[in-house]
Amino acid sequence: MTSKAQKLRAKRKAQLGRPRKANAERFACGKIRPEWSRQESEKEAMAVALAARKRMHGLDTTSAFAGYTLGRLFLDGRITAEQREAGDDYAAAMARYYHLNGIPYPSVRAQALDRVAGHPGETSEERARMALKAADRMMRLEGVLAGCEEGRQVKTTIFNVCVMDYEGLRLMPEPQLAWLRRGLNALIFDKGLREYGAGGVFV
Repeated sequence: MTSKAQKLRAKRKAQLGRPRKANAERFACGKIRPEWSRQESEKEAMAVALAARKRMHGLDTTSAFAGYTLGRLFLDGRITAEQREAGDDYAAAMARYYHLNGIPYPSVRAQALDRVAGHPGETSEERARMALKAADRMMRLEGVLAGCEEGRQVKTTIFNVCVMDYEGLRLMPEPQLAWLRRGLNALIFDKGLREYGAGGVFV
């Protein structure tokens, strides 16, 4: 039979709040070290994000490709690894062009209002050179896509999937998927020409 003192101790224990964190790195006084707490918070946030990703997109995976539309199309088996890589390269080239030329990134998902900063009044020669190079590459890629059969639709589809990251395009119909694949294949071919040259010599 439980004594009155044991009942009182059990009642007080039940009212104490959350249990003490096990295996936490602590100071001698018992306070949890801030760096350990921060790492645990990041892990908890990541776990919540991954669970939401699985629930929303129906992907039972922790792959980084599940975090954006082009990657999810790859995980769905609708595009190849080479096509996904070409789309990633295109998105990176566009992001570099926007950044170096002071143009806001067009996708709302990419906005970080607390990190917006202007450029210095006088642009350095090196930055101007990098901006010009990024603009040249962007125009080359745009020309490659526009030169495809049904180029306008191809270019728009590639831009909306790779840069704007519209989630609804994961379920695009087959004709539109054909435009996406056509554009990605053209980007793969163009990358091969740039890296190996028309004669198969690395340049």
